[in-house]
Amino acid sequence: MSKLVAFAAIQGGYNIVSKVEGEYQKALDTFDASTKVGFPNTAYYLPVIYSLLGIKVETLEDMKKPLAFARKLLPPHVKGANHLPYLGPLLDAGMAALLAFEIKEAIRYLNQPDFYFHSEDIDEEAGKIWLGAADDTVFRKRGVEFVDGSAPGFAAIVGAAPSPEIAKLIVEDYQKRSLYIFLAAKAVGMVLECVGAFLGDYLPQVHAAP
Repeated sequence: MSKLVAFAAIQGGYNIVSKVEGEYQKALDTFDASTKVGFPNTAYYLPVIYSLLGIKVETLEDMKKPLAFARKLLPPHVKGANHLPYLGPLLDAGMAALLAFEIKEAIRYLNQPDFYFHSEDIDEEAGKIWLGAADDTVFRKRGVEFVDGSAPGFAAIVGAAPSPEIAKLIVEDYQKRSLYIFLAAKAVGMVLECVGAFLGDYLPQVHAAP
């Protein structure tokens, strides 16, 4: 395991958790601790936290426990000498980041209730291209595709292709295979840059995170 990779992953976990802790404190200063939180039109709790920790997050106050758990998951920083290249600490840092990011998204719904477009399709003319968390109707509809085999799987794309054109070709190749595509980081901007006004042709198969 590369020391540089380990350093970046663990440092990234610390940065993300710290940032979300700050956003959480701001939310507590703005809203009452009993304020309801969650993803619109869903019957589930914050799903990553609930599935992994068994913690039901229904209010701002409820976020405190999983966020504290995320902080405790963060491993010691990589040492300059005698570093132990174990995979475990890196996975812990990644899990801490996942828990924190889910809390961040729930807080976004409080601070920016109109940031996401509450539909399965986008509204390009209005600039609404972020769909947010899938509601129960979408889960039921899309879940069937994985059961009956019409959607054989998914591909997650993180980082940058050599060019926007190549990024577009990669996405189109996966689409032809009926795969769901999840984009994050620089991959999002590259595909948007190349696809432009034709973004609507890529949904609902392509999902990108802002």
